[in-house]
Amino acid sequence: MEKTESFGKGKRTLKVAAQECLTEGIYSMWIEAEDMAEAAAPGQFRSLYTRDSGHLLPRPVSICEIDRDKGMLRIVYRVAGFGTEEFSRYQPGEPVIVLGPLGNGFPLEDKGGRRAFLVGGGIGIPPMLQLAKELKCQKQMVLGYRDKLFLNEEFARFGPVFVATEDGSAGTRGNVLDAIKEQGLEADVVYACGPKPMLRAVKDLAMERGMECWLSLEERMACGVGACLGCVCRSKDTDSHSHVKNKRVCKDGPVFAAGEVEL
Repeated sequence: MEKTESFGKGKRTLKVAAQECLTEGIYSMWIEAEDMAEAAAPGQFRSLYTRDSGHLLPRPVSICEIDRDKGMLRIVYRVAGFGTEEFSRYQPGEPVIVLGPLGNGFPLEDKGGRRAFLVGGGIGIPPMLQLAKELKCQKQMVLGYRDKLFLNEEFARFGPVFVATEDGSAGTRGNVLDAIKEQGLEADVVYACGPKPMLRAVKDLAMERGMECWLSLEERMACGVGACLGCVCRSKDTDSHSHVKNKRVCKDGPVFAAGEVEL
C-alpha cells in the first residue's frame, strides 16, 4: 500500500485569493496555486516564507483543501508566532512565498464497503478535510478541540461528525477517544492527525481493535525537505539516510503506517 508522494521544485511567489478568521487565532487562506494544486494530495504540506529576511526558515502548514479546477490550495493555520501572525495579515492579491507541495500524503486506495475513522485533534483537523473529500468509503469524522469549534460543519458534507471538547462545551467532554467510546463507534481503518498523545492513543486503539492505522505526525521542522534532520522521529527500521532508527517527518512522512514509527 503506497502513500501519495510529491515534492516541490523550489520557492515560488503566489497570490492570496482569500483569507478569513474562522475563530479566535485560527485562519483560513486560499492561495492561487496554479499547477501546485494539480500535484497536491491529502496529507501533504506546504512551507510558507515570511517577507522578513531576518527569518530564513519557512513555516510548514498542512494542506486543508485542494481545488484543482480553479488551481487553488487552502491552508488553515493557528497564529502561534511571528511568521503565522504575519500570514494572518495578508490580504487578497498580496504575494505569498511558498515551497511545495511536500511530503507523503495519505493512501487513497478504494476501501469499498470498509468503515473509516478520520480523527483530527486541534490544528491536526484541517488536513483531514481533503482526505474526507477524496477517500472512497464509509467515513466517520471524530474531531477534538479545546473549546472553540472550526471546520466541523464542513466535514458534515462527507459523513457523520462526532466532536469532543476538553471543557465539554460541545459534544463529548474529553478527547477523541472518549467520543469514540461514548458513541460506540466502530471502524476497520483509521486515519489521524494531531498532537502526539492523541496519536499514541489512536494507535493503541487500532492495535486493540485490529484496525489498519495511518498517522500524520506533527513535528517542528526547519528545512522541510529532509536535509537537516531537525524533525526526526523514532522508527522501527533503520533509515537509509541517517543509518539509525529514525524517520524524517518532512521527507518520509508526515504520514506513516502506525507500525513504522514509535510514539
